[in-house]
Amino acid sequence: MEVTPIDALDARLLLLLTDEPRLGVLECSRRLGVARGTVQARLDRLIRTGVLTGFPPALNLEAMGYGLTAFAVVEIAQGYRGPVTEGLASIDEVCEVHATTGQGDLLVRMVAQSNEDLQRVIDEVVNVAGVQRMSTSIALSTPIPLRSRPLLERVARTTEVTD
Repeated sequence: MEVTPIDALDARLLLLLTDEPRLGVLECSRRLGVARGTVQARLDRLIRTGVLTGFPPALNLEAMGYGLTAFAVVEIAQGYRGPVTEGLASIDEVCEVHATTGQGDLLVRMVAQSNEDLQRVIDEVVNVAGVQRMSTSIALSTPIPLRSRPLLERVARTTEVTD
């Protein structure tokens, strides 16, 4: 993966799109006080270098009926990361999987509609070939959700704009 530092204009553009992801290039250029071509070139570069990975809608899974979030530390058999990852990807309620160091091999974020539904999801995870052991914790609240704003704000404050 190419590491591409961003400057203050990139950060301000990304903050603007974080707050209002449906803004068009012309409106972004107006609000940032730069040419439309500059905004388009910045967006193209941010996408090409992998800094900006898309514009998915932000979903409230609780409002969709999945009010229970759990995290599982999964230990897998040696050499099974690929097959286990494929198996986990086939479980709709598995939202995210990270390969980790430490006690477990994978950290899995999953959602469920109820405790009983979570038991079903856990059973599906445990039944994936290569999963040896699993420890699950239920999230009671999310005082700090996934965020990138503080990093963008730091860059917007501390770097010079380059073209």
